Amino acid sequence: MAELSAPADYIERVSSVQREDRWWVEPFITTVVYSLFILYGLLRVFENQFSHWGPYLAPFYSPPVAEWLGLNRLLPLSGAFYVAAFPLLFRASCYYYRKSYYRAFFWDPPACAVRERKRHYRGETVFPFVLNNLHRYALYFAILILFFLWYDAIVAFYWNGLRIGIGSVLFVVNCVFLTLYTFSCHSFRHLSGGNLDCYSCVDGGEERHAFWTTISKLNKRHGLYAWVSMLTVWAADLYVRTLSSSGLPQGSGIW
Repeated sequence: MAELSAPADYIERVSSVQREDRWWVEPFITTVVYSLFILYGLLRVFENQFSHWGPYLAPFYSPPVAEWLGLNRLLPLSGAFYVAAFPLLFRASCYYYRKSYYRAFFWDPPACAVRERKRHYRGETVFPFVLNNLHRYALYFAILILFFLWYDAIVAFYWNGLRIGIGSVLFVVNCVFLTLYTFSCHSFRHLSGGNLDCYSCVDGGEERHAFWTTISKLNKRHGLYAWVSMLTVWAADLYVRTLSSSGLPQGSGIW
């Protein structure tokens, strides 16, 4: 088959692909949702306000490293700026996300049985794609941040005594799906036992195999957890921002 020589040829090739299903729906939705999430994330990183309300700390600002170190008084950057890079790197370098945004934004390829753009393939050896090789290291920071988010979820139930609010429930739901997403990660599956060639040859091999099997079952739904956890962290942060910017008394009502 002859190589495509121009963008018009590629468009013609895509439009004439012999697939009767609406294969373009998934990359289209992915592009829209990811773009909105990125725009919201940029807003929060540079906004530098509306991070607290009552017992709630917005997930984008957790942990509050800037407050602990006094950086928010020294540098004109929001608290989110100091922590956002780590979960961003973890998600951007995630195997599932790489597949989805390569298809959605770069059409590389846009879908199965649809020809990709003509280009010189160089792998993930150039910036910024070379940063995808840091995924296993970003995992460690993601786990650390997850502990802080669970702490925030527990604290969210206490405001002048024990109470249950919409925000505290939302925080727990967010942490549950973030936990499922983080520990169903391919890199964690490798750490849990996928790096072993012989389970019977190491101490605790039977337990390692059982643990690896459990993580492997979670890994099958890694893409689902990726989507849901992105939406829950977005919803939890937006919820806190909305309350904080509304002028409502701190911790009032059932909020």
